[in-house]
Amino acid sequence: MRRFAIAVVASTMSLSLAGCGMLGASESAGSATPTRSNDITVGVLMPEETNTRYVEFDYPIIKKKVAELTQNKGKTEYANAAASPKTQNNQMQQMIDQKVDVILLDAVDSHAIAPMVKKAKEANIPVIAYDRLAEGPIDGYVSFDNELVGEVQGRTLVEAIGDAQLSDKIVMVNGSPTDPNTGQFKAGALNELNGRVTIAKTYDTNKWSPEIAQASMTKAIEAIGKDNIAGVYSANDAMAGGIIKALEAAGVSDTDLPPITGQDAELPAVQRIISGEQFMSVYKPYPSEAEAAAEAAVAKVQGRNIQFDALTRDRVDSPTNKDIPAKLVTVVALTKKNIKQTVVADGIYTVADICTPKFKAACDAIGLK
Repeated sequence: MRRFAIAVVASTMSLSLAGCGMLGASESAGSATPTRSNDITVGVLMPEETNTRYVEFDYPIIKKKVAELTQNKGKTEYANAAASPKTQNNQMQQMIDQKVDVILLDAVDSHAIAPMVKKAKEANIPVIAYDRLAEGPIDGYVSFDNELVGEVQGRTLVEAIGDAQLSDKIVMVNGSPTDPNTGQFKAGALNELNGRVTIAKTYDTNKWSPEIAQASMTKAIEAIGKDNIAGVYSANDAMAGGIIKALEAAGVSDTDLPPITGQDAELPAVQRIISGEQFMSVYKPYPSEAEAAAEAAVAKVQGRNIQFDALTRDRVDSPTNKDIPAKLVTVVALTKKNIKQTVVADGIYTVADICTPKFKAACDAIGLK
């Protein structure tokens, strides 16, 4: 079970703190003044490029927020490991050598990166785990409520099947085993799926690869039969795209696809939801996560302990460390019914981005104009 029930207000906490002027306020005894000026460098290490969110949303938001919080004196250094733990180790070493002031780390391999986290600690560089819970002596963690993500996926899949019974067979395509979030997504999904449907086949997917997900789905179809699959749990949107290719290659028409889940609200997934190929995604409000991470990083390196504590009221455990200060942001099930109220309202995509000529008729059918 999750250790915390996260209220909706959590997703707006970081904005309200900034809005009340807390960044510029004097703090009480023990941390009355920042230990460093606004002239700081925040290192940002992202894990892979298959998921477009990191370069399109997370990093630009973090960069903008750091500049805003430091009166345009602070800067960010960015690196993406392209799903290689070795590359990320080298990138983190470079940031340590450059003596950045704080590192936001989204780990490729949460276990393999632990020695580098220790090195950063020895160099007096705070490390805040971002999106994925890295092992080692991290100073904080900013992410989404990952078990809730899986619960939302599992619950929505059961609802999409309709009158679900244990005789209904589903295929479960999980994420990368080196990503600690994968286990949390899976645990949350199983809370909703076990006892309600039969998980006929389950697969892990190295590096969250859509191609590997497609190959796994092809194996599942051969074993179960294309007409005997009531639904597919896909841990994210990129893999859902590969899963759909496997089903179509097996002769399943777009109109006969079983309900398929996803996560990340990538633009192609949003368009597939509109067209009916993919049933749902999990919308994770990236601005809330990225801005909270930037605020936590700046507060930590400047010694604003009261603000850092206010931002990280939750607590999580990793395999190596307990009671880690954390900020966990809530999530939303994205379906045809709420595209306008979520990704459009939050400025992630415009209607024009989504409703290209290929999808215009489908957009019109659901009133997305």
